[in-house]
Amino acid sequence: MQRVEAEIARLIAECDNDEVTRLFGTLSGGKRLRAKLILKIAHSDERAPLLAAIVELIHGASLLHDDVIDEALTRRGVSSVNATDGSKTAVMLGDILYSKAFTELVSFEKEIARIIASSVTALSKGEMIDVKMSENFNADESKYLDMLYLKTATLIEAAAKSAALLVGKDAEKHALYGRNLGLSFQIIDDILDITVDSQTLGKPAMNDFSEGKCTLPYIYLYECLNDNDKHRLVSLHGKVNTKDESFWIKKMMARHACVEKSFTLAQELSDEAKKALQDDSALVEILETMIKRSY
Repeated sequence: MQRVEAEIARLIAECDNDEVTRLFGTLSGGKRLRAKLILKIAHSDERAPLLAAIVELIHGASLLHDDVIDEALTRRGVSSVNATDGSKTAVMLGDILYSKAFTELVSFEKEIARIIASSVTALSKGEMIDVKMSENFNADESKYLDMLYLKTATLIEAAAKSAALLVGKDAEKHALYGRNLGLSFQIIDDILDITVDSQTLGKPAMNDFSEGKCTLPYIYLYECLNDNDKHRLVSLHGKVNTKDESFWIKKMMARHACVEKSFTLAQELSDEAKKALQDDSALVEILETMIKRSY
């Protein structure tokens, strides 16, 4: 990972702008899941750290734009760029990261560049769909999972597939692995938004629902409720809820095992990914670490 961080630092320095360097320095690096995945798959190729750095710049750019859209004041426990320097600056920084990533991406084989570039189109579509879906309560599980694939899983899928192509491994099996890893990872994040406190999350607890997002536990809860309780749940959607209202939601989720049902789907997706690459212990370990995050 040191080589990846060095590549990221080099790419930012090449932007040749003190403000870009300063702003990028305020960003939290996060788990670097996509970079770690590329290094695990393509560790034998000297270009893997650069590919990982490119994907991390793309991911960082998408988060900057995401925070502007969500009007988020924090990201990974620290103030977001749009909170400290304004939304215009955050959008422009995101554009710079995207542009720099694409500038470097063209040095790779055409198919690898196409896979990564296509995933950026998909994640942008996913963001747009997510914004539209948040306008009303969504109780459609398949519609939610389709959005989740576009917004979150597609870049992880692309990272795994392109890394496999870089070293001549089975691209389709690695793509399936990345897709399922991305979906299950986000489902676990959705669960943690409900079950973990604000201090641990680095953002307000149950913030997804307040922002208008209907994640799987809420969708599963809606399916189980009677008509009166369905109406109550929908009425709480898209607004900051009181402690009593949040307590009611959690109580009803516990009664109907909505969190457990969501975790079961995440586990099924993880198991399918393990089966695809069961001989790769390093990739299996990534899945097991992800799925065991406390909820």
